[in-house]
Order: sequence, then structure tokens, then C-alpha cells
Amino acid sequence: MSTPSLSLPGGTWTLGDLTVTRFGYGAMQLAGPWVMGPPADREGALAVLREAVDLGITHIDTSDAYGPRVTNELIREALHPYPQSLHIVTKVGATRDEKGGWPPARRPEDLRRQVHDNLRSLQLDVLDLVNLRLGDAEGPQPGSLAEAFGTLVELQQQGLIRHLGVSNATEEQVTEAQSIAPIVCVQNMYNLAHRHDDKLIDRLAADGVAYVPFFPLGGFTPLQSSALSAVAARLEAAPMSVALAWLLQRSPNILLIPGTSSTAHLRENISGAGLTLSHEDVTELDAIGR
Repeated sequence: MSTPSLSLPGGTWTLGDLTVTRFGYGAMQLAGPWVMGPPADREGALAVLREAVDLGITHIDTSDAYGPRVTNELIREALHPYPQSLHIVTKVGATRDEKGGWPPARRPEDLRRQVHDNLRSLQLDVLDLVNLRLGDAEGPQPGSLAEAFGTLVELQQQGLIRHLGVSNATEEQVTEAQSIAPIVCVQNMYNLAHRHDDKLIDRLAADGVAYVPFFPLGGFTPLQSSALSAVAARLEAAPMSVALAWLLQRSPNILLIPGTSSTAHLRENISGAGLTLSHEDVTELDAIGR
């Protein structure tokens, strides 16, 4: 039995003309170690995707670079034909090398190939939302995105992409993208301990643009903080639950895409993100990254 989407914490947000649950699902962890190769438990990975949709999640984040191709193929196998309410967000701008690195791939021909690869692996005619991944594995890097973003605009005009966003971007790159074409989301690293995008989040909220934090729980190095532990103990909750709840309460334009390869952990994340934090809790948590 499916749970209505409104039972998910945070309600919904509109990406252009697409309504999505603010609590979404990130598929990156469904690939093998270090996001390379197939999962150890393929049936378990398929089960998590089906559970996410059954629980009402309508926003799944992926990339053909995960695996590579692994997560997209799992999504297709588990969920195609897709429910009309489900919106799959992908990203282009990086590829994988044999060592598991993420070398940039943002030449026009690279981006065109990646968009078509995503269409093929997801078995779609149009991609709902494509984020242009900028920077490198170390984080955002300065520089113009005009040529790369312009290529995606051309593909959008051809009817292959519905909406555009940017990922791993500086504030200047976000502004430059907005001067070229509308964007509906920014996907950057942000969590309790990494607050560098605070001003950008508030600006985007005023513009009606979503902000999607990747590594919301710290990524490969989970969040560690005595303040976080103290608030969690007071609420009798897991620290990671508190961190997710803080993100949802931080701003209405924040969309969550925590990843997991476990259906039980998926349910724990949903339950945890629904915690209500008091003003005292938020004040204490806000001090962590400042």
C-alpha cells in the first residue's frame, strides 16, 4: 500500500512546472564501492527504489556517471514505465576514469553524448531536469559556464530536456547561468558543518529556485559534532535524523536527496527528517558551521 506524498516531511516544491516531494531520494549509493560497478545486492537495490516510490517520493536524483550507468539501469529496471508523478533528475559534466576519478567532461560534444546516454539508459524521450556539474572533485572552481550551459540550452530547445540546473557551482556561476536561461535548482555540497552557501540559499528562495544539498549528512565523512550529539540526545533521536530535520527547517526551498541502499534506512531517514526542532535546538545547531 502506498503512503500519500503529503505524509512525507516537508511537503512539496515546484521545479518549474514539476511538483516534487521535498524529501527525495539520491541513487548514488546504489552503485558499488566508491560509486563504481554493480551493487553487491542487486535485488536489494531494486527494492529500495520501489520502496521509495511506494512511500510517495516523487524526486529521484541520479547520473549516468554513477557506476557508470549502474544507477540509471537499476532505476529503469525497478520503475519503468514510470509513474506520471515521478520526476528523475540527472546530471552531466563529468565522467569516470578507470581509477574511479571524476574527470570533467563539459565540451559540447561530451554534453550531447551524456544527455543521449541518460535518455537511453533511463528509457526516456525527455529528461525532466538536467544539472550541469561544474568544478571538480575538490569542489566548485571559478570560470565561465557559458559554452557548456549554452549547449544544454540548445538541447532543451530541441525538446530533450525540460528544465535546467547547475551543480557544484560558485555563486557567480549561478548568476551567469540565470543570465543565459532560467534554472530551477542548484545542487551544491551543504550541511550543518558546511554552511558556505547560506546567502545563496536565501537568494534562491526569494527567486523561487530550489537548493538541493548533496552530502547532506557529510558524505564519505559523516557529520561529527558535540552540539549535534547533544541536541540528538535531548530529542532521543539519531544525530543524522536531526541533521536532516535541520535542513528541511533551514529554508522552504531546500530539497533533500539522502541516499541509502537499505529500505529500513530509507524509512529511518524519512522518519528522522520529520522531527520538529525547537528554536533552542536550531540556535544550538546553527552554531556548528559558523
